[in-house]
Amino acid sequence: MRTFFILIIILIISIGQLAAQRACSTAVYQQKEMAGDPSLTDQVNRIEAFIQQQKINRGTTATGARLQQVIIRIPVVVHILYHQSGENISDQVVSSQIDMLNKSFRKKNADTAAIPSAFKSLAADCEIEFQLAISDPRRRSTSGIIRKYTPVAEWQAEDQMKFSEQTGDDAWDPQSYLNIWVCNMKRIAGYASLPGGIAIKDGVVIDYTVFGTNNSSGYEMGKTAVHEVGHWLGLKHIWGDAYCGDDLVDDTPKQGNYTTGCPSGVRTSCGNTSTGDMYTNYMDYTNDACVNLFTEGQKTRMRTLFAAGGSRNSILSSYGLSEPLMAESPLPDELPKWLHPQVYPNPAANELKLDVAYDIRWIGKTMTVSDVNGKIVMQVLISSKLQVIDISKLKTGMYFLSGKKEDGSCIKQKFIKL
Repeated sequence: MRTFFILIIILIISIGQLAAQRACSTAVYQQKEMAGDPSLTDQVNRIEAFIQQQKINRGTTATGARLQQVIIRIPVVVHILYHQSGENISDQVVSSQIDMLNKSFRKKNADTAAIPSAFKSLAADCEIEFQLAISDPRRRSTSGIIRKYTPVAEWQAEDQMKFSEQTGDDAWDPQSYLNIWVCNMKRIAGYASLPGGIAIKDGVVIDYTVFGTNNSSGYEMGKTAVHEVGHWLGLKHIWGDAYCGDDLVDDTPKQGNYTTGCPSGVRTSCGNTSTGDMYTNYMDYTNDACVNLFTEGQKTRMRTLFAAGGSRNSILSSYGLSEPLMAESPLPDELPKWLHPQVYPNPAANELKLDVAYDIRWIGKTMTVSDVNGKIVMQVLISSKLQVIDISKLKTGMYFLSGKKEDGSCIKQKFIKL
């Protein structure tokens, strides 16, 4: 019985520790995507076969040799989706995140001096850099940052933030850009799409509280995005998402599970007694202050995606970092004048206007007009942000305009017909 209670206590502590960690949902998300579309599994297998073949060819072909010598530069577009003003992160925070991506992937962080001695020879300058796009898909000038108000208070790892029709923001051409969506994910720090996955959903999602330099204890340096971009470039978690699993990289030691907090010294698992766990790898869950390396094997895996025939190769031909052909910039998304439905004038004699600019998901929905007895007297199809409703045939009195969306949100507005 005593043993049973000890195990229960250990389980509770472990769950608490995981809840405090960088809650990356990439593995669960990717597994769900493949389960919903079996063709993705075939695509993933083809990409993996390509990576393994390129590893064999690397250095033996002119193309492989050239790719190893090239600095890969990736145009980035950051889609900031905010419901509260505090979620509308500043340009300075975005800049700090781009800086951290570059320092991490180029092995230029000062904390590389703390790489454990067993792994120093494996630590790699991945020769991958990131830059905010200066040309949008139409070759117009851009800052590479999009700001958009959304009526959605919290998002889940289900991709709605990637679509304007769901009050998110559509991806820029993923063949040419790394799309990063920054929004309120609440309990999830971030997740990334599969290389070779569905194009319109390709990119990385990061919670606004852990993006760039921030105040989230343990994740205040912006390394959550480094972790998720690693996934976007084909890396798995260091433990292979299974006990002593395979992360498909030769020079990372087997590891039993994720690492919590900010440990020190040698921690062994899965028989890795000669080196211990590589818990300072960016693909573990260790706190930001204690992760500091990608390995040469991880570098090779990521860069292989950019080889001819690789799933990220087209980014090398992107116009995103080329001088724009037009100085014109796309108009910024404007915050609606109000953040709830407006019905006016009220009272009204002949026409009633319903303004749903705050939430365009109402467009296409049918609403009802009912009298004080609950009898439906009209149905109205919402076809625009500002819907004009003809009430000239209604009798004088009080009425209710109401509707409900699939997510359960409702509109119920009282108005007086003169």
